[in-house]
Amino acid sequence: MRLDRWFKVRFPHLGHGKLQKLLRTGQIRVDGGRAKSNTRMETAQIVRVPPIDDGPGWQPPARIKQQITETQVQEVRSWILHQDDHLIVINKPAGLAAQGGSGTKKHVDGLLGALQFDRDERPRLVHRLDKDTSGTLLIARSRKAATWYADAFKSKEAQKLYWALVVGTPRPREGMITLPLSKQLGAGGERMVVDHDEGKFARTAYRILETAGQKISWIAFQPVTGRTHQIRIHAFEGLGTPILGDGKYGGADAHIDGLQYSKKMHLHARGIQVPNLAGGRLEIYASEPTHFSESCRFLGFQVQPEYDWILETE
Repeated sequence: MRLDRWFKVRFPHLGHGKLQKLLRTGQIRVDGGRAKSNTRMETAQIVRVPPIDDGPGWQPPARIKQQITETQVQEVRSWILHQDDHLIVINKPAGLAAQGGSGTKKHVDGLLGALQFDRDERPRLVHRLDKDTSGTLLIARSRKAATWYADAFKSKEAQKLYWALVVGTPRPREGMITLPLSKQLGAGGERMVVDHDEGKFARTAYRILETAGQKISWIAFQPVTGRTHQIRIHAFEGLGTPILGDGKYGGADAHIDGLQYSKKMHLHARGIQVPNLAGGRLEIYASEPTHFSESCRFLGFQVQPEYDWILETE
């Protein structure tokens, strides 16, 4: 999200002109430094907001909180894979957005109150997963922890492993995809495209785990960088094999006739390795969603211990 949009959501009464003046004069800062209206915000960044008065009697709007029922509390807590004093790791269900947006009423960020327990601080997302991608999602239990784990991602100390079913069989059977990516706005909304002129460097390691003839392959992906939709577009553009169910990038080629869950996204954040603020290194794995496991069963794919190995990315 751009910084100016971030302000518009939280301070709708703040006019564009006044926001620009606050930015020009350095009264608004991001992580202690000056920022521009088009600065892209990242999870765990700290924004300094000066006192804002937009007319007599005006008060800053309270944060809109998603109402959480006791049933939802129990549901969210059932997703927990790991919990300590600094971090909670959950297995995010497919179909649930990580954060809110236009028309998105239910999302992980709005349900984090269920994971606050007896703490004074509300938990914070450390990173994101696409709405239709399931799997391991890190949630910091304090501002300090959020910053610490965000730094682990930036320094590449955190390593993520994804499983995906793709349509087709790429060649070679393992390797590295390196394609620069940029965002493009179109009739269907925002999407990533390969952009050799202005795109940001993006790199993903992959290895085929199993194949069903030449029709479908089960692949392990490990992103070296963390661009939006990186694995999805690298699978489609880099390997020529769209992720099963990913109509946004693969179109009709992402679906297989006769496969029950063909229109569901088959991309799962299987595991994560990350240094732990409490000491040592965490290694957490999440079971795949029902549609993924059922498709694997139908195709005769079976999980093997070596499928959870982190790939070589050098």
